[in-house]
Amino acid sequence: MLSKRSSTLTIKDFVFDGVPVRVYWPKTTPSGMRRGVVVIPAGGAIVGNIWMGDSLCRYISQETDSVTVNIAFRLAPEHPFPIPVMDCCTATAHFLKNAAEFGVDPNRIALYGECSGGTFATVVCQQLAARTDLPKPCAQVLIYPYFQAVDFNLPSYQQNQRVPILFKKRALKMGMMYLTGKKFNVEGVMRNAHLPKHVWMKYKKWVSPDLIPEKFKGQGYVPMEWPQFIPELYEQCKESTNPMFSPLLAEDDMIRQLPKTFILTCEYDVFRDDGLLYKKRLEDNGVPVTWYHVEDGFHGFHNPFLEFPTLQIHFRRVTDFINRI
Repeated sequence: MLSKRSSTLTIKDFVFDGVPVRVYWPKTTPSGMRRGVVVIPAGGAIVGNIWMGDSLCRYISQETDSVTVNIAFRLAPEHPFPIPVMDCCTATAHFLKNAAEFGVDPNRIALYGECSGGTFATVVCQQLAARTDLPKPCAQVLIYPYFQAVDFNLPSYQQNQRVPILFKKRALKMGMMYLTGKKFNVEGVMRNAHLPKHVWMKYKKWVSPDLIPEKFKGQGYVPMEWPQFIPELYEQCKESTNPMFSPLLAEDDMIRQLPKTFILTCEYDVFRDDGLLYKKRLEDNGVPVTWYHVEDGFHGFHNPFLEFPTLQIHFRRVTDFINRI
C-alpha cells in the first residue's frame, strides 16, 4: 500500500464517478481558492497508476501550491482502448464539476501528463472542449507524449529507435497492446504497412517529415517510400487513426478550442517529432504554445528513479508555467 504520509501535504483517496483517484492538498493556508492540476500517470496504459504518479503529484503540489489529482485509470490488456482514456475523461469531468468542494477554482484547473499520460491529457482536453456543462481546463502540460500512429518513420523514430529507455519497437508493442488488448507482432507497423495509402494521404497535411524543421533531419534520417500495405494488419489496428488514440488527427474545429499549452520534447526520443507536429497544429489554429526542448534529454529523464543531472533545471520550466496559470 502506497503511503499517504507527508509533513507538507494532506493526502486522501476518493472515487470520482467510479474512477479511483488520490488528491493532494498543501498544508499551508491558502489566501483563496487554489489552482488544480489533474495528473495522468505514464506507463503506456499497461503499467503504473497511483504509484507511478505519486512522487510527481507531491512535487507539483509543493512547488506550485496546487491541489493535484492522481488518476488510477484501468489498464490494458484487460481494459484496452478506449477504456483507460475514458476513465481519465470521467475523473477529470467530475473534478471540474466539483472543484469548489476541494478548495479549487474551477477556472484554474490544468491537465498534466507525461508520455502516454500526456497523450491522455491531450485527448481529455479535446473531449471536454465541446462540453457546455463544465468549466474548461485552463491549460495542458504535455511532457514528451506520442500524438499519432500514422507514421513511425519520422526522423525521430529513425534517429532514436535504439536509444534507451524507450526503444522504437518497445514503444510500438506497448501502444498496440493498449490499442488491441493483445500481444502484437509490430514488424509491419514499424514499416508503416498498417495503413493503406489513401489513409496516409488523408493525414499527410498533418503528419509528414516535410513539416519537421530541417535542423531535426540530421544524421540517421533517410526519407522512405510508403511500403506495401498489409490488409490483415489494418484490420487489427485501424482504430489507430481514431483521434482518441492519435489526438494529432483531431479536426481543426476541435483544436481551436484547446487551452494554452506547454509542450516538452527531448532530442533523443522517438516521440520528439510528434511533439513538434502537435506544436505546429496548435500554433496554426491560434492556440498559445510554450515549447521547451531539452537538447540533451531522452525519453523518461523525468523518472524520479533516474538521477539526470539537470532534471530540476528543466522541470523548473514546467512549474513556472503552472505557477503562471
